[in-house]
Amino acid sequence: MLYSKKKLDSLLCLDDFSAAARRYLPAFMYAYVSGGVETNASLAQNRAVFDELGFVPRVMRDVSRVDISTTLWGDSHAAPFGIAPMGISAISAYRGDDVLARAAQQAGIPMIMSGSSLIRMEEIAPIGSNIWFQAYLPGTQEQIDALVERAARAGFQKLVITVDTPVAANRENNVRAGFSTPLRPTPRLVADCIMHPRWTFGTLLRTVARHGMPHFENNYATRGTPIISRNVLRDFSDRSHLNWEHLRRIRAAWRGKLILKGILNREDARRAVGEGADGIIVSNHGGRQLDGSIPPLLALPGIVRACPDVPVMMDSGIRRGTDAMKALGLGARFVFIGRPFGFAAAVGGEPGVRRAIELLATEVARDCAMLGLTKAADMSVEQLATLSPTSHFERYLGGRPD
Repeated sequence: MLYSKKKLDSLLCLDDFSAAARRYLPAFMYAYVSGGVETNASLAQNRAVFDELGFVPRVMRDVSRVDISTTLWGDSHAAPFGIAPMGISAISAYRGDDVLARAAQQAGIPMIMSGSSLIRMEEIAPIGSNIWFQAYLPGTQEQIDALVERAARAGFQKLVITVDTPVAANRENNVRAGFSTPLRPTPRLVADCIMHPRWTFGTLLRTVARHGMPHFENNYATRGTPIISRNVLRDFSDRSHLNWEHLRRIRAAWRGKLILKGILNREDARRAVGEGADGIIVSNHGGRQLDGSIPPLLALPGIVRACPDVPVMMDSGIRRGTDAMKALGLGARFVFIGRPFGFAAAVGGEPGVRRAIELLATEVARDCAMLGLTKAADMSVEQLATLSPTSHFERYLGGRPD
C-alpha cells in the first residue's frame, strides 16, 4: 500500500520523502539509493557547500506575479529543474521510470531516463518530449552506434552521455547494507524484505509476477543481463578505454541535442563543446563515483565562463528551492534532482512524484519573491555573497563566486 493523499500532503519538503522512504524501503534498497562511495565525503560536501553562500535580497519590487519557467534550446519548461537519471528505479519504486516520466511530463519539466534502467526505453519515450535518455556507453564502437540508433528510433530528442564512469565505483555502503552486484538473495536480504512487506509485495514481487525477472534493458541495443546475473558488474565496467573520438562518432550520428553529464573540469567542458556538445551537466554523479571530487556547485561558475554559448546545467546535492536559486545565481541554466524524486516514487508512486515536484516548484517561486525577482531566470550572482573568508568559493575562485 502506497502513501495515501492525506499522508503525502503531510510531507512538506523533499527531505521528508527521504525520511519516509527510509521507513518504507528495505535497508539494502535505501542504502543503494541514498549512499555515495567510500567515506561519503563528496556526498556530504555536495550539500555542505550550499551553506557557504548567502542571499542578498532586493525589496519593494512588486513580486505579485512570479514566473519560474525556463527555456532550453527553445523548449519551455514550467520550472528551472528536472528529474535526474536514476538507475534501477523500477525496483525501488514499482515501474519507477514510468511514474517519474509521467509525473514530469504532466508537470512540464524534463525527466532523464537512466541507461541502467529496468524498463525498455521504447515504453518510456512515447510518454512525451520532456523525456531525455541518458546513456552509459558500451564497450565497442559498434555497440555504441547501435545504442545511439536505438535511442533515435525510440523517439528521444535529447541524448545525455554520462562521462564520469570509466570504471565501477567503490560503493562500500551498498555491500555493508547487503546490496550486492549482482543482487543475491542472501538470508540477510530475505530477512530485510520480510521486515518491509509493503515494498516486498507492492514492488518486488509485483514486478516479478507481472513483468518477469528485471533485466538491464537499455545498456545496449539489445536486452542486457538480469539483475541477478554474474555478468552485471562486467557489463557496467567496460568503459575505461572511451575517449573523445567516441564522442565525435556519436555527434556525427545523433541529430538531436547532445548533452555531456559528469564534467567538473572547465577544460573538459570546453573540449566537449568544441566536439559538438549542445549542453553540459556539471555533476559528480551525486557523490557516487570518485570520493573527494569537488562539489559541482563549486565547479559551476568556471564552467559557465568557459562555455558561454551552450546551456550549462547542474546536479548533485540540490534539495531546496534555495539550493536551486544559488545554482542559478552562479550561472546554471537548469538543475536536476535525483534521489528525492526516486524516494517520492517509492512511497507514493506518480502522485508522490507530483507532490514532490509541486513542493519544489512552490519553494522556487516563493524564494524568487523573497529575493525581489519576478523571474527565476533573472537570478544573478549579484544576489549572492560568500559567508566566510575561508569559504571554498573564496579559495577556489580567488574572490566572489562569479
